[in-house]
Amino acid sequence: MFPVVLASTSPFRRALLDRLGLAYEAVAPAFEEIAPEGMSPLACARLFAEGKALSLAPAREGALIIGADQALELDGELLRKPASLDEAADQLGRLSGRVHALHAAVAVHAPPGVPLAAGEPRTLAEIVTVELRVRPLGRAQIRRYVELDRPIGSAGGYLFEKHGPWLFDDVRHADEAAIVGLPLVPLCRLLRRFGVDPLAPPARA
Repeated sequence: MFPVVLASTSPFRRALLDRLGLAYEAVAPAFEEIAPEGMSPLACARLFAEGKALSLAPAREGALIIGADQALELDGELLRKPASLDEAADQLGRLSGRVHALHAAVAVHAPPGVPLAAGEPRTLAEIVTVELRVRPLGRAQIRRYVELDRPIGSAGGYLFEKHGPWLFDDVRHADEAAIVGLPLVPLCRLLRRFGVDPLAPPARA
């Protein structure tokens, strides 16, 4: 089996990937998240996931590389990841009492040597969209939350993997891993297409 690289050093994504029982290396991607003007949030999530995976391809030429990213959409607008606690609080204020979409993309880049179907690209991606309704929140509640989780750099200004569930009235998707940032079922589907399947019978000698 080819070595596996996760283009992320996020402890939350690493904890999710650990559940699959694969040996892998976690490496920070050499990729800057700059959304092209006018690009939809869904397309942006895919672009960033693929970009993270491809950014490590030259240095990890013989590995399967996993990239992942999220983009939050409110009324068709992409909300940038907050760079400060004040920005996180402002975003939560906008989301308060409303439904938003969280697009979670995962991409896998295959190295040379992996057999592909005719015309199949070496980088494949899938996107999961989760709809979340934030409960009505007052300013003091928002400030208390951002001080607890300090969600700088997290889409929407929240971390579902920490105290984030207290913020919501409803979550409309079964894949909690997508909310954290690494949708596992689509990832397993992509890895199987490139020949990674721990449940496959061992090859006979």
